[in-house]
Amino acid sequence: LIGVYTNRHGEKWELQLKGSGKTPYSRNGDGRAVLRSSVREFLCSEAMHYLGIPTSRAASLVVSDDDVWRDQFYNGNIKKERGAIVLRLAKSWFRIGSLEILAHSGELDLLRRLLDFIIQEHFPSIAMNDSNRYLEFFSTVVSETANLISLWMSVGFAHGVCNTDNFSLLSITIDYGPFGFMDSYDPNFVPNTSDDERRYKIGNQANVGLFNLSKLLQALKPLLDPRQKQLASQILKGYGEHYYSRFTELFKTKLGLLGENENDNYLIAFLLKVSLLC
Repeated sequence: LIGVYTNRHGEKWELQLKGSGKTPYSRNGDGRAVLRSSVREFLCSEAMHYLGIPTSRAASLVVSDDDVWRDQFYNGNIKKERGAIVLRLAKSWFRIGSLEILAHSGELDLLRRLLDFIIQEHFPSIAMNDSNRYLEFFSTVVSETANLISLWMSVGFAHGVCNTDNFSLLSITIDYGPFGFMDSYDPNFVPNTSDDERRYKIGNQANVGLFNLSKLLQALKPLLDPRQKQLASQILKGYGEHYYSRFTELFKTKLGLLGENENDNYLIAFLLKVSLLC
């Protein structure tokens, strides 16, 4: 993260470099990126934006003369590739994992400070003096995550690595790695060649979203009283209804279905099944 930029409309964007080298958080990686994946992230993030799907944006791509060694297909065949750096933007790069790691480490004061900062900066509808602000925050993230994954499904987008570190707290699409779009409907479609267990197959994205939100709730629980914990659990149970409702709405729009009809859901399921058979 290199800073925050405020444009002429008063909008704040956090600027981040991908592929610029090691940071204190690079673990055993080299912190670099190759040209092919950088071009893919640049093009797809912009395409997703113009499809109306919440996403990070790409501002520039710079090619590097440095050699980067990668095992593209995870088969032991390491090759030298050309490096690149993408300057990407988002309203925030905080993820579920940003809170999860603090809770796991027992850094509850820092967790509370970070949460308050995120709410104050990015959730203006939540009052900072509201004792239920963390509950309101969680409710918003649950509903907006359900909306985001419904939008993914409406265009056949599979993220590829849907862990808590790749799920934005602002419910935008971030970290374009082994993503892919389905050419034809297949709920078992997996764009990630290293995902042997098909954990992140496209048909499982909604379930993985629920799993990640349960991890978010687990991170928030040290800051909630018993009543709030109970309410938060009820909010999480409503995730499936949020997702199903938004998914149905999007597919009805694609099919030109107007009004409410009890057979709409059957028709959507039938057409998806027919697509699978074809």
